Amino acid sequence: MSSIGTDTPILDGEVKVRGALRFCGDLVRPGMLHARLVTSPHAHARLIGVDTTQAAATPGVVAVMTADDLPDLPAQSRAMLLLGRDRVIFVGHPVALVLAESEAAAQDGAELVSVSYQPLPSATAIDAALAADAPAVWPQGLPGQSAEAAAHGADGSMGKSSAARPSPNVANQVAFSRGDLEVGFAAADCTIEREFRTAAVHQSYLEPHVAMVELDPMTGGATVWSSTQGLYFVRDAVAAVLGVQNTQVRAIATPVGGGFGGKFLLFEPLLALAAKKLNRPVRLMMTRLEEMLTATPAPATRVRLKVGARSDGTLTALDAELVMDNGCFPSSMAVLAGILLGSIYKVPHQRVTGIELLTFRPSAGAYRAPCAPQSAFALETVLDEIAQRLGIDPLELRLKNAVSAGDPMATEQPWPSIGMKPVLEALQAHPAWQQRDQARAAGRGVGIAIGGWPGGTEPAAAACRLESDGTLTVQVGSVDITGTDTTMAMIAAETFGVDPKRVRMIAGDTTTAPYAGASGGSKVTYTVGPAVIQAATEARRQTLELAAQVFEADPADLEIRDGKVQVKGSPDRAISLAKLAQRTMRYGSRQAPIWGHGRDAQMSSAPGFCAQLAEVEVDRETGRVQLHRLVVVQDVGRAINPLTVRGQMMGGAVQGIGWALYEQMAYDDDGQLMTATFNDYAVPHSTHAPALELVVVEVPSPSGPFGAKGVGEPPVIPTAAAIANAIADATGTRLTRLPMSAPRVRDAIRDSAAS
Repeated sequence: MSSIGTDTPILDGEVKVRGALRFCGDLVRPGMLHARLVTSPHAHARLIGVDTTQAAATPGVVAVMTADDLPDLPAQSRAMLLLGRDRVIFVGHPVALVLAESEAAAQDGAELVSVSYQPLPSATAIDAALAADAPAVWPQGLPGQSAEAAAHGADGSMGKSSAARPSPNVANQVAFSRGDLEVGFAAADCTIEREFRTAAVHQSYLEPHVAMVELDPMTGGATVWSSTQGLYFVRDAVAAVLGVQNTQVRAIATPVGGGFGGKFLLFEPLLALAAKKLNRPVRLMMTRLEEMLTATPAPATRVRLKVGARSDGTLTALDAELVMDNGCFPSSMAVLAGILLGSIYKVPHQRVTGIELLTFRPSAGAYRAPCAPQSAFALETVLDEIAQRLGIDPLELRLKNAVSAGDPMATEQPWPSIGMKPVLEALQAHPAWQQRDQARAAGRGVGIAIGGWPGGTEPAAAACRLESDGTLTVQVGSVDITGTDTTMAMIAAETFGVDPKRVRMIAGDTTTAPYAGASGGSKVTYTVGPAVIQAATEARRQTLELAAQVFEADPADLEIRDGKVQVKGSPDRAISLAKLAQRTMRYGSRQAPIWGHGRDAQMSSAPGFCAQLAEVEVDRETGRVQLHRLVVVQDVGRAINPLTVRGQMMGGAVQGIGWALYEQMAYDDDGQLMTATFNDYAVPHSTHAPALELVVVEVPSPSGPFGAKGVGEPPVIPTAAAIANAIADATGTRLTRLPMSAPRVRDAIRDSAAS
């Protein structure tokens, strides 16, 4: 391998550092209007009226749109909620759209829109919304489900659904079970039962949602520029709302300034209708306040978990119920949580229930390994407590019960090739674990945890052509949000036989690019990579066959080296790739251009596992937790570009620190968001993260490109649990709520001492 496994800077790294990359917010179209949302201050209210008179008279304001200006379409997804018509169902629900010649004029106009409301009863927290007499978010019947879970590898039809609804706000219930719980718990020598709560968390991307729509007078469709992770999601939704074929909509993904699962589809359909009504391009660049109020954060959860084990550490039974606060729209992400809770360890008797609950809050969305950090926080905390009760090494307990290839998941499907045990063994050999007693002697606590991600699958295609300057152009349809274009260039270079610097990547739009799925679920390299290999292989075959004609030789006797094709063992008999390509790109040539295509449909997933060790110091008087050390051990299959692999491991772990100690979208009883800006919503920064210690484990995937697996999701999963277990090791107190903020840790220590 000349390219694979070599640290390679990302292709657009320099232009990003120089601030020269053009994002969607930098784009301007002739006649473009700026949009601003007017949002509800009530969690639930009847919409009495919207007075736009003053706003419409504001200098620079062109129009103010309300629901009366829009078609009355069924709200089959959050993106089709459009503007509030008869009522609003969360604080931040848009009720009007102001369109103006400038951002300032749009903001001025938005402040002058007068809305009359009649407040209605609401339920904005899990316990209240679960009540049988709770006010219903959708009293006339449930709307559709988000497709984001499917994009992350979860099929909403998995699990046994229950028809009984204990509350009008229960959108769906799924259950996985095996064995007999009574038998399992009767065989247990130790049983731990706990309830865990986690807060809603925002993805906190640097760039807010931005989108622009311009009508296409030739086709009756539209062109959409969007900071999106899912081009085809945007295309299909805009086509549906405009009533045209999806091929009449051209969706263009602009560079994404951070997504983490939160940028699939939101206001693009609304902007399309505005552009159609006014026949002018419309752009919405959301403010941070709008982001926090109206976007799609990770859901709050409640997990009730009971686990039994024999005295030797063998797990016998697991009973889990996860309730996910979906906000105002259903999703299928509880399926993922259920699979993870019931699949990571070998437990013969288990029942796992997932409840999709609706509340009067913004609809929940995907956030890096959706529902996995919450599930791991509960499961890994209980596993650690079992080890403590039984006097067993917590790492040995995990190794003893860890699943291997062939073991059944919660779905009863067998695990494919996985690296859970190699990851745990690598952590076991790490100096931080070997020297944990020294850390404890210094007054610190050491905790470990592991998390797994099943991995997504999806079809993809790619194209590869040899240019007249001897470079390769590779075309894919995936959105590059984590350096995946650089990885694809390395894959193509390795396959064809050139330096990665000689590969140019083109990420086309929905009218020009080969199909690829959304960039989520740790699947882009895994699903698009094989198509790139096929395309580059075909281009290489065509190149060698063309050179064979020149040399009157067998293609098997030729090789590509240093930018030319040569006869093996005779480097003096060579022709440059540039000259070969030029022979196919001139008038009168009888030789076809070199143009390779590849297509692949991944049918089996490539799960990834990450284990982490946290070393903390806790101030018992204030509850402040100082993280001194964080070891991240991850199976990546094969590190095609170790530089970006390590970057993913670092980024995920730091976001995990945010889950653990700082981040929460705090709402009051009326559904008002109390952490609506970065002044109030705490995210970890450089002073909160220690120097991360990274260990890359490679257990190659049989079907991944060069053995690679997705790496984005796993590193965020175990962090909160590892830190919680370290806090328990340092203080003897177990935390069961996220985030484990300083006041919460302090109070838990005091309550433990008092009892």
